[in-house]
Amino acid sequence: MFIGEYTISMDEKGRVAVPVKFRQFLGNKAVLTRGLDKSLFLYPKAEWDKIATKLAALPLAQANSRAFARLMLAGASEFEIDKQGRGMVPDYLRKFGNISKKVVMAGLYNRIEVWDEQTWNKYKMDTEKESTSIAEALGELGV
Repeated sequence: MFIGEYTISMDEKGRVAVPVKFRQFLGNKAVLTRGLDKSLFLYPKAEWDKIATKLAALPLAQANSRAFARLMLAGASEFEIDKQGRGMVPDYLRKFGNISKKVVMAGLYNRIEVWDEQTWNKYKMDTEKESTSIAEALGELGV
């Protein structure tokens, strides 16, 4: 289970060190893909296999299904963690997430979200301002 948020520096080669607390659940091989809200999603391989199977089963006749499957599946990249606990963020994913030097890794139970630090801070601040209305809306869904 992934919880917490960590700020990390990305090196000039595009490598980021995965926090030690996340490594035990991530393993040596994971999958990094385009996420939502300008973030990247990092999944353990077993969790990614479940998500990918569901995405591949979406109806081809629906444009939104095709678009979302393309976003996630075509944007995916293997994320191998080296002996120093670092993994490479491919250039196309760095561009997608507007990720430069400082990276935030946020644990969201079954995945890690990878954010540019400035984008994360703005998103978090905006979301915190709306937390009451978000909570009310989720309450209607039984959360």
